[in-house]
Amino acid sequence: MSLIKIRKKNPLIHCITNTVVTNFTANGLLAIGASPVMSDEPLDVEDMVAIANGLLINIGTLNKNSVEAMILAGKKANELNIPVVLDPVGAGATTYRKEITKNLLKEIKFDLIRCNAGELAAIAGINWQAKGVDSGEGEMDITLVAKETAQKYGAIVAVSGKEDFVTDGIEHYPVSGGHELMTQVTGTGCLLSAICAAALTLDGGKLENIRNVLADYKKVAENASKEKYLGSFQVEILNGLHQISRGE
Repeated sequence: MSLIKIRKKNPLIHCITNTVVTNFTANGLLAIGASPVMSDEPLDVEDMVAIANGLLINIGTLNKNSVEAMILAGKKANELNIPVVLDPVGAGATTYRKEITKNLLKEIKFDLIRCNAGELAAIAGINWQAKGVDSGEGEMDITLVAKETAQKYGAIVAVSGKEDFVTDGIEHYPVSGGHELMTQVTGTGCLLSAICAAALTLDGGKLENIRNVLADYKKVAENASKEKYLGSFQVEILNGLHQISRGE
């Protein structure tokens, strides 16, 4: 299990993420034994990412200040060979988000793009009816488009849904399981992206490590779904991450 390996390594993960999920993301990383830092000040991020083991860039609540920080941190991470994850939250919702996502992919070499189907469609330029930051609706061969996107950007692409799909452009794996309540708690996808950044710091194959994290996260969702109400479900996500990462 990748979560156990993350706990043993205790990587420092620099998260430039959205203001809605900072607390949940930080606590989720702590639950698996990683160390989070949540800095998005342009004057701070280059020094911060230089001491980190992984970088997450999440565009959920964009502003000019955070975008500048993303570019600076991403380029510094590339320079130092620190793995970078892109979570293009709501990439297809507005013209601005599409432009920022396109520019990030141009300026930064990402190791992983973790997204939902709607965000993948936006990156690939496929017509899709976005619904804010939710996946929305449309028609697309996810397997084909994810592979093409992975090949285009030289990155692993992980697409979350009822069945997750992960590919490096050549090999690919479906990951089944999970529970629909994960879509009703803010930040579960954002946290997964941060955990994936931690997984990219591990030894071994990156694709396999990401696949294992997705599988672990599905198990956490299934176990948490035993709780009847959303508030308890959210707490049980953290408990489940803590439990699995400890090998319990």
